[in-house]
Amino acid sequence: MKKQILFLIICLSVSFSAQAKIIKILAIGNSFSADAIEQYLYELAAEGGDSLVIGNAYRAGQGFESHWKVAEQNKANFKYHKIVGGKNTNQRKTLLECIQDEEWDYITFQQASQDSGDYATYEPWLTQLLEYVKQYARNPKVKYALHRTWAYSQSSDHRGFHKYGKDQLQMFKKIVEATNLSKKQHKEFCMIIPAGTAIQNGRSSMIGDNFNRDGYHLSLGLGRYTAACTWLEKITKQKAVGKKFRPKDVSEEEALIAQKAAHYAVRHPDVITEIKIKKK
Repeated sequence: MKKQILFLIICLSVSFSAQAKIIKILAIGNSFSADAIEQYLYELAAEGGDSLVIGNAYRAGQGFESHWKVAEQNKANFKYHKIVGGKNTNQRKTLLECIQDEEWDYITFQQASQDSGDYATYEPWLTQLLEYVKQYARNPKVKYALHRTWAYSQSSDHRGFHKYGKDQLQMFKKIVEATNLSKKQHKEFCMIIPAGTAIQNGRSSMIGDNFNRDGYHLSLGLGRYTAACTWLEKITKQKAVGKKFRPKDVSEEEALIAQKAAHYAVRHPDVITEIKIKKK
């Protein structure tokens, strides 16, 4: 009997190891990519047995045009945050150095938040940036993706909010339209990571419009956790709903709302899904 139990444990261990993956992700973005992937994504993936190597090449407040011009001149103006084994390091590098640091499985792109719903600001800069990355990426099987960021909170005083009439729903709709059009124009993009849809879903819950810390960046706990759950589902295919890991200042009830907001964003990325949970 003991031998049978030991054999079963070994088989389960081997099966778990076979399913576990090492996934390497590089985001080219700004503080919004820092909000989405630097805090909780590694821990969420690890709970399901996947080990992530996460790189974030970002320049605060910058988007496609600015990134391309800096990359073209090969300036070491990118802050390169890298998470390996759950530990974060910070260096200043050129975009080329970030691209070639690993054989990335995924490389993602995002527009500056104030321009994320204005497709006219995407081109020709995104095309040039994408061609540059394709030229130097080390992994021939690398997959490219777009990160759909979130609309500002309705009370935001960000000057870029005026572009959308200071209307959160209008900004959300424009971001959906612009990212969908960009994906249609660039066949290289295998997916859109709908973090912005997840945040909008979460706002439909009893939590309301309380996912930001300053009107546009995500709150350090719940907001960032919601975005990380979205990336988890799209990149690793693990389900966010039911995850035990959550930030210390996020309640079990809030975590479930975040998980469901992310899950339904992945299932229905272009529309807002109202999130309801039963009171215990």
